[in-house]
Amino acid sequence: MSEIETIVQDFELLDDWEDRYRYLIELGRDLAPLPEASHSEANKVRGCASQVWLETHVERDDGKPPVLTFLGDSDAHIVRGLVRLVIAFYSGKPAPEIIAADVLELFQKLDLASHLTPQRSNGVRSMVERIKNDARAAMAA
Repeated sequence: MSEIETIVQDFELLDDWEDRYRYLIELGRDLAPLPEASHSEANKVRGCASQVWLETHVERDDGKPPVLTFLGDSDAHIVRGLVRLVIAFYSGKPAPEIIAADVLELFQKLDLASHLTPQRSNGVRSMVERIKNDARAAMAA
C-alpha cells in the first residue's frame, strides 16, 4: 500500500475534525527532514503565509517521461502536515500524471478543504502549482 493510501485510510477512520487536525500535525512531525541547505530562496514556495520549501528531484529514463520526487518542509506544524500530504500524493509519479492529478479533490474527499483557513488553502494551491510547474519544466527539458 502506498503512503498516500495509508494516509487516506487513516483519515477515513477519524470522524472528528479535532482528531483529523491532530493526525495532520502528526504527519508533519514524521515528514522526512529537508537538509538545512535546502531551506533556500530557490526552494521557497511563494504564496504561502507560512514558510514552505519544496525541493524537486527529477529522474530521467530514456524513452519514458521523467519521474519527480519531492522533499519539503515548513516552519508551521499544521502546514508541515499539509506538505507531507501533498508530497505523498505527487512524489514518485511521472510528470504527465503529476500535471493531470488534482490533490484538491483528495482534500475535498478527506473533508480538509472546508476546515482550512483561506490562507492555508492558498498556500496549498501555491504548493500544487509549484509542483505542476516543476513537472512541466521536466517535460520540456
